[in-house]
Amino acid sequence: MITGRQVAAARALLGMKQSTLADISSISIETMRRIEASKDVPPVMKNNMQMVIANLEDMGIVFIAEAMAGRGVRLRAPESAHAA
Repeated sequence: MITGRQVAAARALLGMKQSTLADISSISIETMRRIEASKDVPPVMKNNMQMVIANLEDMGIVFIAEAMAGRGVRLRAPESAHAA
């Protein structure tokens, strides 16, 4: 389960505006605001949330599960860092 606060943290980590993530995810800015305002599972259509999560993951975000010492997000290391 990914929360709205994790989405907000991920977007902030990337230095991205809400409107930019909304556009990339093909959702309205109002839907993006509802997602990020939620402390738990956002009250939005499942496909909208899946699109936002998929786009953030494509940009290098890793969502951390609660079972792993608490929910959170981190930025995946660039691929070139692993090649060394």
